[in-house]
Amino acid sequence: MAPPPREQEEAAAVAVAGGKAKAAAAKGHPLLRGGVKRERYTHGLGKGQMEALRAMCGALIPAMPPAEQEEGGPGGGDVDVERFYLASAAESTIADEVAELTMTRVVWEGGMLVRTVLWILASRVGTLALCGRPCVSGKFPYVHRFTDLPVERREAVLKRWNTTRWLFPLKITFTLVKILSHFVFYTAVDENSDNPCWKAIGYSVPAAAEEPQKKQTEPTPAPAPASRPLDNGVVETKHLDDNTLLRSLAEKGLAVKTCSSNARYHTVQCDAVVVGSGCGGGVAAAILASAGYKVVVVEKGDYFTAKDYTSLEGPTMERTYEQGGVFSTSNVTTTIFAGATVGGGSAINWSASIRTPENVLREWAHDHGLPVFASDAYARAMDAVCARLGVTGACEQEGFQNKVLRLGCDALGMRAEHVPRNSSVGHFCGSCNLGCPTGDKKGTDTTWLVDAVDHGAVVLTGVKAERFILERNNNNNNGHRRRKKCVGLIATCVSNGGLTRKLRIEARVSVSACGALMTPPLLKKSGLRNRHIGKNLHLHPVSMAWGYFPEKNTPEDDVIAGKSYEGGIITSMHRVSDRTIIETPAMGPGAFAAMTPWVSGRDMKDRMRRYARTAHAIVLVRDRAAATVGVEGRVSFTPSREDVDELRIGLHRALRILVAAGAAEVGTHRSDGHRLRCKGGVVSEEDIEAFLDEVTVEKGPMHPGSDKWALLSSAHQMGSCRMGKSEKDGAVDGRGESWEAEGLYVCDGSLLPTAVGVNPMITIESVAYCVSKGITESLAR
Repeated sequence: MAPPPREQEEAAAVAVAGGKAKAAAAKGHPLLRGGVKRERYTHGLGKGQMEALRAMCGALIPAMPPAEQEEGGPGGGDVDVERFYLASAAESTIADEVAELTMTRVVWEGGMLVRTVLWILASRVGTLALCGRPCVSGKFPYVHRFTDLPVERREAVLKRWNTTRWLFPLKITFTLVKILSHFVFYTAVDENSDNPCWKAIGYSVPAAAEEPQKKQTEPTPAPAPASRPLDNGVVETKHLDDNTLLRSLAEKGLAVKTCSSNARYHTVQCDAVVVGSGCGGGVAAAILASAGYKVVVVEKGDYFTAKDYTSLEGPTMERTYEQGGVFSTSNVTTTIFAGATVGGGSAINWSASIRTPENVLREWAHDHGLPVFASDAYARAMDAVCARLGVTGACEQEGFQNKVLRLGCDALGMRAEHVPRNSSVGHFCGSCNLGCPTGDKKGTDTTWLVDAVDHGAVVLTGVKAERFILERNNNNNNGHRRRKKCVGLIATCVSNGGLTRKLRIEARVSVSACGALMTPPLLKKSGLRNRHIGKNLHLHPVSMAWGYFPEKNTPEDDVIAGKSYEGGIITSMHRVSDRTIIETPAMGPGAFAAMTPWVSGRDMKDRMRRYARTAHAIVLVRDRAAATVGVEGRVSFTPSREDVDELRIGLHRALRILVAAGAAEVGTHRSDGHRLRCKGGVVSEEDIEAFLDEVTVEKGPMHPGSDKWALLSSAHQMGSCRMGKSEKDGAVDGRGESWEAEGLYVCDGSLLPTAVGVNPMITIESVAYCVSKGITESLAR
């Protein structure tokens, strides 16, 4: 007989708020999804495939009784812990959410692979082929489907897939489902914006600091709705129909030509159109508008302000990150994080505001023949950028992870630098990666774009750039005759009601500032052919080490107080070499669970119980290897041998820092759960050396013959349309103008000749400042 149905396992799963992330929209908050479930899933998987996927999720995150002597971090009471261990991802909506993300966000090869494996697992013969002995029993029907196997056997199968050397399809399937199921499980929220597992792992959503409420002695009228910084210039097209859209554009001072019933476009006229509102686009819009030009900023994302940010990881990433934060390279080795909202990366980055290193400026000026980087103009640009962002170099109070980094460096006699931030010295927000809820962090949405709007710029949200309009050029510009001339942009706006309308935005100059991942596809779709477009992409690949620091019996004994998600994200930094630095990351429960190695269901839950007191140190390398950007959403990257060696050396240093800080246990994100018990820092040098000898950095789960692998991450993308001294050396010239099209400029991180080696916000904004000043001079001529 087949094993009994899994009703008990699925019943236990009710304890977790599976795919209920949208329940809170009933409250009207823009960063909370609405409805208990999606109204409609589009993944297209059949019943058998979904049963197999649900069985996989239930084996990765199974229901189980708590261990008798469970060792975990701070959390709720016994009831919360018991409910946490009894919770299972076999609950139906978890699998549906995973299927939806797999089929709509993962690279298409990965989605097809998962679809195929699930189709095979839906049959007995297919299960036998992929799972082997665990699906065989001595009773009829002798071979069982994956869905009908007991959770222990399903877990054994997944362990083998995780460590297989040569069966890449099974390893990739395991990796994708493991990452997505854990991310969904730990970020899902119910109608009260809560997840039942959070108390057990010691997590609570950070609350924004509120002004003290004055005692009310008499009735007062209800306050008027607070205006937002960009209200005078923003047009949120998703909320408008055709008539209100045109009226709003005209009210903002734009010349609009309404299309006839059979025409293809509405036409908007301006001096400059800027695609993207992040570090490059925000600066460009401000400089051009301040010079008296009518500027239109096109942004595909939505506009949020501090009061909109909830610090809810899943719903916020869905609305503010490229592909909802589910974005990886085409070989599934590196997870990529990039902003997709008004303010771009500056709205969701980690506040680090580091000037371009001197050695990098010399390299760009001399080796790449770009004198701007050795000029006084660039130095003044960095000064202006830091002043506008209110960059401070001190920090009144550091959070848990940065205390660990600084304490470990001090113990080893090494230097931990203070990291400048675009916030006040008292800023203690640990959720700026989800939009700063205090409003203290100064992204382009609260600085440069405000300046632009104050000078008449218009910001169109929910509008996707399709292509630049190029015509034949007969001008001879600065001795270099560009074959084409850019006269504007074609863009599409889609309302919430499903109405799609194209805009033809005619402009004297056009600026692509949609980032190193999106600018190359846009230029290629526009007809540009320079061989450097989409090449030379650098990602600052990151690998991580972690250390577990149990709370002491009394607060007085706890030298490193706090929780991993509290406090400024990056306030300390250690330089390993000219190419490698160590910093601390933002790790919400979903990101933590997605990146943490899975050895077994119980081991994973035990690790999650330590979440609040597990400090991470990230090793960031100034990469030599160049990635490529093809069509939108497709990035190809494999780190070079030199980059891998730099990451390994950095991990050695990071692990020593964590041990010196007093960690009870340290490890890496290698897939076999690689770790070393330190007993509170008491560990022999021989044990440390033996452990470090095993620290490796592979090139990801697709690396041939690798049964131990670790995913890399990237939050910085640079160089995919780099400046060059000639058309043979770069996609644009030293002023940011395309070698092929007059009046078409690039003004974002894709301009950088190489990786910069530190957090690039100040560098990108400073380059954009110089390029934009040049554009205003060109327009004046």
